[in-house]
Amino acid sequence: MLGPGAAGKSTLARRMGEITGLPVVELDEVYWGEDLVPLDRQEWVRRQQDLTAGPGWILDGDLGPHDVLETRLDVADTVIVLDLPRRVCAWRALRRSHERWDFWSWLLRWRRESRPRLRAALAGRPLDVRFLRSQRQVEAFIDGLERAAEA
Repeated sequence: MLGPGAAGKSTLARRMGEITGLPVVELDEVYWGEDLVPLDRQEWVRRQQDLTAGPGWILDGDLGPHDVLETRLDVADTVIVLDLPRRVCAWRALRRSHERWDFWSWLLRWRRESRPRLRAALAGRPLDVRFLRSQRQVEAFIDGLERAAEA
């Protein structure tokens, strides 16, 4: 699950976990230590390898310029990108908490900087990639997942 801050990644990941029974891991909780000190690159790669060693999982998080996304993409079969409008993400972020300046900077630059890097990382990979660009598309995706689980 990838996308800008406050796009709804954690909410969707939890819902997907409920429907599929797959374990859900919020990557922010693994990557950021006390006082928001990040893991070093090698340790982050190792932790992601550990998280993806099992037969099925849902990883929720987009760490922007801090991420080593290829580690997850090498073993994923599906990637969900929440690409909701910036105004929606900003409104949600304002409602949920007081965010640091680096969060806002990343959120404002996500489409211009992170999304092109993400598209480049996804290019040529045999993955099922879904870009969900509205809350309506997110809800339709969940409905489809629920129907598939019931079948």
